[in-house]
Amino acid sequence: MTALTKIEKLCAWYNEGNNVLDSLDLTLEKNTVVGLLGLNGAGKTTLINVLCGLHNDYRLGNSDTPKNYFRDNKFKENRYVVFSEDDSFGFFTFDEYIRYVFKTYKKKLNTELVEELIELFNFSSYRSVMIKELSLGNRKKVYLITGFALRTDLLLLDEPVNGLDFQSTEALYKLIKEYKEYGTVLFSSHILESVTLTADKVVILENGKITKTFEKDQINAENIRNSLDFERDDNK
Repeated sequence: MTALTKIEKLCAWYNEGNNVLDSLDLTLEKNTVVGLLGLNGAGKTTLINVLCGLHNDYRLGNSDTPKNYFRDNKFKENRYVVFSEDDSFGFFTFDEYIRYVFKTYKKKLNTELVEELIELFNFSSYRSVMIKELSLGNRKKVYLITGFALRTDLLLLDEPVNGLDFQSTEALYKLIKEYKEYGTVLFSSHILESVTLTADKVVILENGKITKTFEKDQINAENIRNSLDFERDDNK
């Protein structure tokens, strides 16, 4: 498969000398869904923050990858991120926000697709409410609907199930699986079901490194749970 982006020997830290990500290698292929699992503190959110350009204390071992790669406009224009919690653009309504995002990304708004996503997430009653006044789950829907409508080459989701009701979770799983037609999804989760139902590849992050990768028939709850249990035993 063709690589969308290749990360080699990524190190990231909050306090220099104490790496949260330590020589991490990860290749994201085009048109795939990659689930990212790990115990608390493994570095999942830090990895996503590096990829979306929010965390700048890092270095890469790729000889052909510049230090500012993830903040380069070409890379930024081809990725969108949905954070676990997001308080930005609080004084925008959904309709204002999505128009702003599409203008920023220089894309034409597909209103038919947006309406389909709004219906899928049962969001029509909230589209004119300021984002800051929405519940956690409905705020999450604002960014999920925008991300799935935008259809960037890379869609980053940090704990996307958090705050969603059952119906919206089912809708999310459907959309993640279908996204391969348009691009690649990398999403972190602490819910085993979310990766076993949607991912083409599952990577286990432990102590800042990818320690295990599951693909195709290897992706099942027992294999992944055993791997995480093994990590827990090692950390005792």
